[in-house]
Amino acid sequence: MPNQILINKKIPTFKKTIEVSSDKSLSIRAVLLASQAIGKSRIYNLLESEDVLNALKAIKKLGIKCKKKGKIYEIDGFGLNGFEPKNNTVINSGNSGTLGRLILGLLVKSKKKIRLIGDKSLSKRDFSRITEPLKSFGANIKSKGNFLPVEIKGTNFLRPINYVEDKGSAQCKSAVMLAALNTPGITRIKAKKSRNHTELFFKFLKIPIKIKKEKKYDLIQVTGLQQYNSFDYIIPGDISSSAFFIVLTLLSKNSELILKKININDSRIGIIKILNKMNANIILKNKKIYKGEKTADIYVRSTKNLKSIYCPSKLNSSAIDEFLIIFLVAAKANGVSVFKDLGELNKKESPRLDVAVKFLKMIGIKVLRKKNDIKIYGKPQINLKSKYYLKKFLKDHRVFMMGCITALTFGGRWQIHDKESINTSFPKFINILKKLGAKIN
Repeated sequence: MPNQILINKKIPTFKKTIEVSSDKSLSIRAVLLASQAIGKSRIYNLLESEDVLNALKAIKKLGIKCKKKGKIYEIDGFGLNGFEPKNNTVINSGNSGTLGRLILGLLVKSKKKIRLIGDKSLSKRDFSRITEPLKSFGANIKSKGNFLPVEIKGTNFLRPINYVEDKGSAQCKSAVMLAALNTPGITRIKAKKSRNHTELFFKFLKIPIKIKKEKKYDLIQVTGLQQYNSFDYIIPGDISSSAFFIVLTLLSKNSELILKKININDSRIGIIKILNKMNANIILKNKKIYKGEKTADIYVRSTKNLKSIYCPSKLNSSAIDEFLIIFLVAAKANGVSVFKDLGELNKKESPRLDVAVKFLKMIGIKVLRKKNDIKIYGKPQINLKSKYYLKKFLKDHRVFMMGCITALTFGGRWQIHDKESINTSFPKFINILKKLGAKIN
């Protein structure tokens, strides 16, 4: 069973220090921005997952030289609109919505026709949310039913746009910002609060950007056609990857864990705020700021008396990739937890809100759902004994990892399919679990 794993025992008590995989969002952005810089950029600690490796393959197809020297990736950029692709070049973004949507933003001035494709999961995701604003810039874009494949051919007559991003999608906001780089004049974006990695990267690279923060939106202005120089960048650990080990520790018996040098960007640490509201014991130490991004070591201990939560929707965007594992904590908490306005979960690699409800019911947790709101009735004494099979989840890496954490903390005999799904974001996931003492076959 090469693409399945078996877990039949809970994880024993552990007290360890670990390093998780590098931040995927920053890794992809570093690769794409290096491809448009002038000169040789050096990226340290780049995440070597399928999503990031596909980003490297993509810029190579666009004529950018890239090579690995030891643990450093060197990328030679030729400046804005420095791509030299062949006509009808095909770029495969695999499972990555971040890569697929952001790279379209960089192609709005492409002289050649480019075809973007993806895997089965990504091909089910709506691309109109980014193709429509890119058409407003003047790019020529074709697709069938707003899904991949998408064909794009740029234009030399780009015009700046005024764009309202009202879904809280950092991918859409970032794609428009990247398109603005090659566009004369000022592009204006009114963006619902979401991850701000691209804004911080622009500031670090001294790309002309102005940001005015309002209560629910950020007002962003990007001045185009301003060349920027190559850069060196060290990618920190990924908070989304850390989330699974944080919850593993919380739900395990008498355990402690330190996660080293993790990105704790304010727009990404919703999970820590939510879990601490649920009586978790999570502490951030050794805080530092690196080129605009915050990092820290995360200390976490087992928590016996987890509390339910009425989760404020203002935290949704900063925890959007972590709700699956947060729901697992709610399943163990004392009381009824309420989560609202989570429609964006169904726009991910799989319809995660649908999957979560089905999964929780499978393990005996009462769940009530009304449209995009759910109530989870916690069962503090949950202790699974039966056999469970986890499959047919569109090979969503986070569903696979949630299944592993469930098996190791709640018990039961588990057969979890599609192990290879973790290669998109966290290839070392199972190896780290084993180092902590997990028995996985």
